[in-house]
Amino acid sequence: MFYLNFAEQLGRKTIITGHYGSGKTEFAVSLVLRLASFSGCDKNSSPIALIDLDIINPYFRSREQRELLKKSGVEVYGSAFDMEVTAELPALGANIRAPLENSACRAFIDAGGNDTGAMALNQFSKYFMDDTSALAVINASRPDTSSIESAIEHIRAIEYMTKLDVPLIVNNTHMLRETAAADIYRGHDFCEEICRMTGKHLLCDCYPEGIVTPDELAGLSENLMPLGLHMRPTWLDR
Repeated sequence: MFYLNFAEQLGRKTIITGHYGSGKTEFAVSLVLRLASFSGCDKNSSPIALIDLDIINPYFRSREQRELLKKSGVEVYGSAFDMEVTAELPALGANIRAPLENSACRAFIDAGGNDTGAMALNQFSKYFMDDTSALAVINASRPDTSSIESAIEHIRAIEYMTKLDVPLIVNNTHMLRETAAADIYRGHDFCEEICRMTGKHLLCDCYPEGIVTPDELAGLSENLMPLGLHMRPTWLDR
């Protein structure tokens, strides 16, 4: 139950940002599914909602897993259209405000991939004035965030465009199915340096479940987050 260690640090509303290819959406989906699995064992737990605000990128959208999430007890909000054939239209449903206004609900917001995509957060800014956490998912293997400077610039751009502070960093350095423990250690050091230079805090280290094992990461903190491959179609690896 190690992932609850860092989840307890999060506010009722959690904004998840990250550059394209960072694994931001995979992190968001995996996190709410993990939390929902524990909530199902606790009748007094808060309902969980995933809000898909990534209306810029037409690929790997969390709302594509609507059926899996709902079966697991997670309500999904986002596009004004429920049918996948219309999911690429950049239209947000009015019901997005429901989990933000429900003080009993834990809401996780999958924001757009870069500063432009994250601008969709601005129309909901009044809901983020309290009990809100914001984090940046960093993949040091991606070209746009492969240097400390470019990763910090990416985070600062999101903060500038949204006027939100993003104090938490998630290490999700990976090479998809070719990920090795060494990649995650490298990403850990990379993110620690970002934190040292900016005063931010490393929330957790992610690893692809079934590819890297927790035992291989024994040298890291106990704040490990196993990720599924929910968002990656198997045909991409053929």
